[in-house]
Amino acid sequence: MPARLGVDIGGTFTDLVVVDEAGGAFFVGKVLTTPKDPAHAVEDGIQALLSESGIPARSVTAVAHGTTLATNALIERKGARTGLITTVGFRDAVEIGREGRYDMYDLFIDPPAPLVPRHLRREVDERLLADGAVLRSLDEADARRVVGALVADGVEALAICLLHAYVNPVHERRLAELVGELAPDIVVSCSSDVVPEIREYERTSTTTANVYVAPMMARYLENIEHRLAELGIPGQLYVMQSSGGIALPAMARRAPIRLVESGPAAGALAAGAAANARGESRLLSFDMGGTTAKACVIDNGVPLVAREFEVARADRFARGSGLPIRVPVIELIEIGAGGGSIARVDRLGLLKVGPDSAGADPGPACYNLGGRLPTVTDADLLLGYLDSEFFLGGRMRLDREAAER
Repeated sequence: MPARLGVDIGGTFTDLVVVDEAGGAFFVGKVLTTPKDPAHAVEDGIQALLSESGIPARSVTAVAHGTTLATNALIERKGARTGLITTVGFRDAVEIGREGRYDMYDLFIDPPAPLVPRHLRREVDERLLADGAVLRSLDEADARRVVGALVADGVEALAICLLHAYVNPVHERRLAELVGELAPDIVVSCSSDVVPEIREYERTSTTTANVYVAPMMARYLENIEHRLAELGIPGQLYVMQSSGGIALPAMARRAPIRLVESGPAAGALAAGAAANARGESRLLSFDMGGTTAKACVIDNGVPLVAREFEVARADRFARGSGLPIRVPVIELIEIGAGGGSIARVDRLGLLKVGPDSAGADPGPACYNLGGRLPTVTDADLLLGYLDSEFFLGGRMRLDREAAER
C-alpha cells in the first residue's frame, strides 16, 4: 500500500504524519527535536510512527518536509560566521539600509543589526554601470587579498553582492571562482543567483541571509537523506518552500533562504484546505511553535502571498525593524515568542518574552531535562492550560514543581 510521509521540524518539537494513499487513513506523531542533530529526532519519529501505523518503510513513495531551522537560526543569530564582499564604497549599504526609522519618535531606536559585522564586510575594486556595462574591471589582485583576509578571519560562508550585478553577473561569478580556488571549503552565495533584482539593500540582505544559513541547512538536508535511506524509505524527499511550493534537496541547498518560512507555509496551506473543506472563505490561521508564533490571513480559501518579508524584527509589528528578505513567501506575521521562549525582567523592570528559546535541549524547566529559565510553557502549566499528566499524549510528564522554581 503506497503511503506519503510528512515531517515538520521545529525548534522544540518534530511533528510527523503518514497517510495511507489507498485507504486514506492517517497517523500522527510528535517527538522532541534534537538540536545537536535534528535528523536524529526525524529518524526516531519516523520509526515510531511507521511501527504504530503498521505501514512498511518501503511503501513510502514521497516525503514532504517543512522546517523552521533556517528561521530560528536567523532569529537567534546562530548561523555561520559570514563575510560579505561588496563594490568599493558600498561596504555599509547593508547597515545603512533605507535610512528610514521604523519609529520616528523613538530616540533610542534599535535598528536591526546586519548578519555580517562591519569587520567582516570588505570591498573590492570594480564597477558596473546601471546597464551592466563594465566601467572598471575587477582587480583580481585586490580580490585575492580581500578573500585571503576574510579566510584569515575565519569566515565559514561568504556573500558576494556587487553593484548592478543583477544586470551583469560577470564580476560576481569571477569572484566566486577566486574564492573556490583560494578557499574551496567556504560556502559562497552570489546576489545575482539568489535575488537578481534591483534594490541594493534588499538584495544584499537576502544574499547574506541565504549564505548565513546555507552550511547548516546543507548538513541537515544531507543528513536527512542519509537517514531516510538507512530506514529503507525509497520515496523522494521534497522540501517545503516559503512560497508554498516544494523543492528538491539540491535546489534547497543552493537557496536555503527560500525555506525560511517552510514549516509555517505548510501550516497556512493546510489552514486554507481546512477552510475550503468547511466552506469558509476567510479565516485567520495561528501557528505557535517552540520558538516562534505565526499568523496568516486566508482569503478566498488561499493564503496571501507577498514578494518580500522581514525576519528577526526588533519591534514585533513595526515594518522596517527586521531584516528584509526578498523572496516569494506566504504572508505571515511572525514574532519570536513560542512555547519555549524565555521570560525575563529587563533593566526597566518590564517583562520581556523571547526571542531566545529554551528549545528542546534543555527545554522549559517543567520538562525536567536541565532547563532552569522560565518559559511560556512553564507559565501555561502553572496557569492550568496544560495537563501535566497528558503532555505529548501521555508520553511525557511535566514537572509542576520545577516550573514553580
